[in-house]
Amino acid sequence: MTSGKSVFIVGPGFIGWNVLELLLGEEYSVTGFVRRKEHGEQIKASGASVVMGDLNDKEIITQQTLQHDIVLHTATADHLPSVEAILEGVKQRAQDGKSTLFIHTSGTSVLDDDAKGMFKNDKIYHDDKREEIDSVPDSAPHREIDLAIVRAQKELGEKAKLAIMIPPCIYGFNPKHERLTIQIPTMTRFALKHGYAPQIGKGAAVESNIHVMDLARAYIVLLHHMERATASEALSNPYYFCESTGGDEPSWHEVATVIGEALHEAGKIKNKEPKTVSKEQYGDLFGEGNDAVIGLNSRSRAVRLRQLGWEPREKDWKASLVEDELPQILKEEVGGFAGYKGVAVK
Repeated sequence: MTSGKSVFIVGPGFIGWNVLELLLGEEYSVTGFVRRKEHGEQIKASGASVVMGDLNDKEIITQQTLQHDIVLHTATADHLPSVEAILEGVKQRAQDGKSTLFIHTSGTSVLDDDAKGMFKNDKIYHDDKREEIDSVPDSAPHREIDLAIVRAQKELGEKAKLAIMIPPCIYGFNPKHERLTIQIPTMTRFALKHGYAPQIGKGAAVESNIHVMDLARAYIVLLHHMERATASEALSNPYYFCESTGGDEPSWHEVATVIGEALHEAGKIKNKEPKTVSKEQYGDLFGEGNDAVIGLNSRSRAVRLRQLGWEPREKDWKASLVEDELPQILKEEVGGFAGYKGVAVK
């Protein structure tokens, strides 16, 4: 399958499934690595091949990497063994004289400033200034995995092309897939269960955002750039932000306000005003990860993708929530909802 157009996607879920279908539309040969049989059937129906397994199946992931020219990891930003398995495959291919293009998905929680919702930070990070991203602590969320890729990039040199996509809060809905994102829907389910829209602290912290379809297109733009770029160009800076912020960079209080107003208008809650979540109720959101998921300042600018010609074109987060995501959430049985138990990508 080493034709230059063979792609292995680890975790073609909310983000990766959309990327997968765009790749198929451009006549790439795509294999998805999936955990659930039902999802595997969905991926097959989209036109891709499927390999079953989970993220801890390092041998399978390495073997699939050996068979593909391009690898995308869109499963989670926090699973080191699966990334190590990909990097092992990339290194083995390099030993055989084969170049690999690898794009990993991190997230802007790496910019977490420990605000806990108490203040707005004026600090904005730009991906054309690598030193700004390199300045974040090694202990920051996602940073362990990002640094593993950076070290591998130095070791491989011009024998491979590695990049790290760093999306912020992802929103949006593809009716064909009927999948929802993480942060805002989780807050909405909490509000339905507890009768109020939640915020961490004062809800004062702000975060950039991106529609999932704009993000999916960004992967394609980045992929084409990396296909054209020399390996030395790829070495200079592996980081790419992807945001549609413009002038709309809401605080988490503003997000909670929109949730409260929408649910109040739908007759689902009596009080539309957001409230601060008590520690006792953290488990019905993101548990110990609340502060780093919906209490942080995380402000990024996708300078490099825009320079490549990418521009966001989907509806904004408010319209997406009210028009697309909320109708889906209201179909759910949320009475037994007990928080998000996975790992948020961003």
